[in-house]
Amino acid sequence: MRRALELASRCAEHSDVPIGAVVVREDREIAAAGNERELRADPTAHAEILALRQAASVGEGWRLDGCTLYVTLEPCAMCAGAIVLARLHRVVFGAADPKAGFAGSLGNLVQDPRLNHEATLVPGVLAGECGDLLRAFFRERRSR
Repeated sequence: MRRALELASRCAEHSDVPIGAVVVREDREIAAAGNERELRADPTAHAEILALRQAASVGEGWRLDGCTLYVTLEPCAMCAGAIVLARLHRVVFGAADPKAGFAGSLGNLVQDPRLNHEATLVPGVLAGECGDLLRAFFRERRSR
């Protein structure tokens, strides 16, 4: 999660919401990304999506069996769907997202038994630090 926080803190350089994501397989980082929606002018350029794409390209294909995703903010519906489709084993996230989170807050797509895959969830890891980074970003943005 520390690595994800590091990536998140760099997002402000290009005016993106500070969210970082890291994919790990067998205790080794295979992909990492920060949020790049503003940088790429792409609504799908969430940190999770970018990290999953990268992990699929360096691994043995799109199935990320046995991998863990560390992300600083609870995944949204789009990212939760991608997590299920990628067959991630585990998702570890920092801050909950009561307005858009779909790994426990608004719903739980990541563990919906109606879908073809369920990932293990570990919420709240370094939640205070992850939340502080987001709050500072939005406080700065509002003061402009």
